[in-house]
Amino acid sequence: MELKPLFEIKDLHVRVEGKEILKGVDLTIYKGKVHAMMGRNGSGKTTLAYILMGHPKYEITRGEILFKGEDISRLKPHERAQRKIFLAFQYPMAIPGVSVGNFLRASMKAVSGGEVPIREFRMKLKEKIKFLDMPDTILGRYVNDGFSGGEKKRLEILQMAMLEPEFSVLDETDSGLDIDALTIVAKGINALRNESRSMLLITHYQRLLNYVKPDFVHVLMGGHIVKSGGPELALTLEKKGYEWLAPAEDGGR
Repeated sequence: MELKPLFEIKDLHVRVEGKEILKGVDLTIYKGKVHAMMGRNGSGKTTLAYILMGHPKYEITRGEILFKGEDISRLKPHERAQRKIFLAFQYPMAIPGVSVGNFLRASMKAVSGGEVPIREFRMKLKEKIKFLDMPDTILGRYVNDGFSGGEKKRLEILQMAMLEPEFSVLDETDSGLDIDALTIVAKGINALRNESRSMLLITHYQRLLNYVKPDFVHVLMGGHIVKSGGPELALTLEKKGYEWLAPAEDGGR
């Protein structure tokens, strides 16, 4: 079967507060495939996640970001969300005063561009909450306010399940999760996999990839992708660490 590009990053250079973080990233995300991005702390993984979603603090100095052939590098975050692009944060923000139920309905309205029938919304929400083993009472709580780490990450997956994006970036979704929470989060991610959706999983470790098997694995070091391969690459990194790729990093690729 021919692989079809959904998301293409070409010679991407990104600067944050005057410092260049990404130094020429080239990456193609294929339709219906799960890609994993691995790397040390400070390698530029979160910068890549934020720039793909249009964070205003991050400046593209060169390169293109193409989604279904359209250059979206100048689009605002809400415009990218309306194109069915989604970001799950490593550290989800608390929003005191805004209930989870209202937040999810407002998010769906903003992304779809119109009202969501209340009956349809409630039926879908009930189904997804049950699947992710979340209590109904979470709907009345304020977004991430007083949530545990596992609750925050499950809420990110619930948002993804409700919005059904075509392309999702999950920035270290496994960070801080115990094994039970990780299993549930992975279950939600796997349930959303299909031939029309693509995902980029950003992670340090093999652990998440034991539950969500990627089609492709990439290693980001020093602002470049220095290595790409299949799922076996993550296993090699687990055994050898990142040191064995240091010569590639020093060489700039």
